[in-house]
Amino acid sequence: MENINREDFEEAIVNIGRVTKVVKGGRRFRFTALVVVGDKNGTVGYGFGKAKEVPDAIKKAVDDAFKQLVKVNIKGTTIAHDIEHKFNASRIILKPASEGTGTIAGGAARPVIELAGIKDVIAKSIGSNNPNNLVRCTVEALTRIKG
Repeated sequence: MENINREDFEEAIVNIGRVTKVVKGGRRFRFTALVVVGDKNGTVGYGFGKAKEVPDAIKKAVDDAFKQLVKVNIKGTTIAHDIEHKFNASRIILKPASEGTGTIAGGAARPVIELAGIKDVIAKSIGSNNPNNLVRCTVEALTRIKG
């Protein structure tokens, strides 16, 4: 996406993981961060970053997220139709809801849906609730929605 203004976007940290490498002298810790960015107006992206310190990992993840922005078709405050999508072992079902219902979604799918700007939707995740796969699954499902 061309000429984006980063101030218009909000970010949500979905997951921070601590990775341990055991070496002769003990344990070496590194951190991974999964971040979702969105402008609450139909644009959303996710990014993954790894570093020796948490803030550095988050910064890398945000930079990665801005490289992977996608447009989502929103119909009013909800989505146009039901959609089911599978990514690896994660499966998500998204259904449009009437105005005032709010976002009914759990786990890592909620920040993706909220930052995309969808206010009324019912989501159910089935299978693996691995945050990385669930975020990717949700983003792919949202991009498949036809306006």
